[in-house]
Amino acid sequence: MALKVAIVGRPNVGKSTLFNRLVGKRLALVDDRPGVTRDRRYADGNIGDMDLTLIDTAGYEDVTDESLEARMREQTEAAIDDAELILFMMDAREGVTSLDRIFADRLRKVHKPIILLANKSESRESGGGVGEAHALGFGEPVAISAEHGEGMADLYQAILAASSDIFIEEVEETDKPIRIAVIGRPNAGKSTLVNRLLGEDRLLVGPEAGITRDSISVDWEYEGRAIRFVDTAGMRRKARVQEKLEKLSVADTIRAITFAEVVILMMDKDNAFDIQDLQLADLVEREGRALIYVASKWDLEEEPQSRMAKLKAMAEDKLPQLKGTPFVALSSHSGRGVERLMPAVLQAYDIWSVKVKTKDLNTWLSMATQRHPPPAVDGKRIKPKYIAQTKARPPTFVLMANRAESMPEHYKRYLINSIRESFDLPGTPIRLTVKSGSANPYAEGGAKSGPERFKGGARTAPRRVKKAEKTAEAISKLPGKALEARAKVGAKPKVKPLGGLKASASKKSGTNAVVGKGARGGARQVSRSGRVRTGQKGGARK
Repeated sequence: MALKVAIVGRPNVGKSTLFNRLVGKRLALVDDRPGVTRDRRYADGNIGDMDLTLIDTAGYEDVTDESLEARMREQTEAAIDDAELILFMMDAREGVTSLDRIFADRLRKVHKPIILLANKSESRESGGGVGEAHALGFGEPVAISAEHGEGMADLYQAILAASSDIFIEEVEETDKPIRIAVIGRPNAGKSTLVNRLLGEDRLLVGPEAGITRDSISVDWEYEGRAIRFVDTAGMRRKARVQEKLEKLSVADTIRAITFAEVVILMMDKDNAFDIQDLQLADLVEREGRALIYVASKWDLEEEPQSRMAKLKAMAEDKLPQLKGTPFVALSSHSGRGVERLMPAVLQAYDIWSVKVKTKDLNTWLSMATQRHPPPAVDGKRIKPKYIAQTKARPPTFVLMANRAESMPEHYKRYLINSIRESFDLPGTPIRLTVKSGSANPYAEGGAKSGPERFKGGARTAPRRVKKAEKTAEAISKLPGKALEARAKVGAKPKVKPLGGLKASASKKSGTNAVVGKGARGGARQVSRSGRVRTGQKGGARK
């Protein structure tokens, strides 16, 4: 198991920048304004040959009321309790501030190794701040620059020395978790739902809209299966997103959808399936992810049965490409209906991963085309040949047919809906590609025909091949004019006339032609029918 390291400090000292550098990815949002990070984020990273489990925290604020800053402080203190090593970061440009001293007093009560980092030490102006850091009482500060990567070797040596007495327990690697992203509009109850499932206040929640900014991943286990929840920031309409930070949050949410396997779309029961919800559902379908509809705040609904019927009819009408998507009504605050969510998620995941046998697909194709034959385009009918599934997640099929480019979209939708009904694939996105049948790949010269065989030197070659080889070899050995004369062998020879026939003899009627050598009476006249005339004047004498 990797060493757990928490990066703490006051706001805007570069904690998330160092977090991203050690992780090797831009996971945490980074901006010039203070207070960008609110939740604590876990990620695997390394420095040198050491594996680390890094915890990025919010900036420490000295408040204890019911405000958002106070709840952010609670998240930071939870990270300190969970970590085995603490990296206390301060800004070397600004020097030691009063908030740094207050936080240092808080960390002295923690009986864990603490390394003091003086960030932003790449310039000459930061030298005074590094000297002031000694006054915090944590020994020699490590001067680094998280933005430019300076001082990482010194940080490695400091972590190596501080963790020498820490026992790291080896834990067996579990199976790959099912990645579940929770998306929706702001203040729909996404973080509250994840906290309810986990049974702890893992994520920052409150009545304010837009609390979550980063996409926070949380590992969990449900009935022996590894689960990884990804809580995302609320997505408003694109026209309303103006600030740079909100644009970064939306981009992070889209990235979470791309890498998820199952997506839970949280909707307010009173405003379900508005324009933004429809766009989010369409985005999930285009990305090819399994989808679950969740109507939140269901404990406030007075007529749950009629409202549920209306919501299901609305989903079928506005999102026909996701026909049969599971619908779960629950209340994250009271816990009502939450127990029905995970069985629906696992069922959607199994359907999303299904594989259909090619034999069953072609049996279905024959019945589907008989029930509804393909239309004729330009007077020519399209003939489907066979179908096969090329991959799952989502189920993807390839249909071979002649004139594939002419197949109308409405007939493709008919085939997709028929696949969904025949093989019981409700709600999951289905991909269907139609291709034209190509030439036989195993024919001579085809893609799979292989190299052409050479039979010239084979012992089993036919006699005519061997004879031709011997003739060509004999011709090649002839010298001079003999070789040239032999090269003309292919020319057609002149036909010699039969013996006793005159070369100038004509087939006209009444002309003399010799019938044969030694024929009686000599030359005789031949009629048009070929009969020899007798008794002509001037005939041969006896």
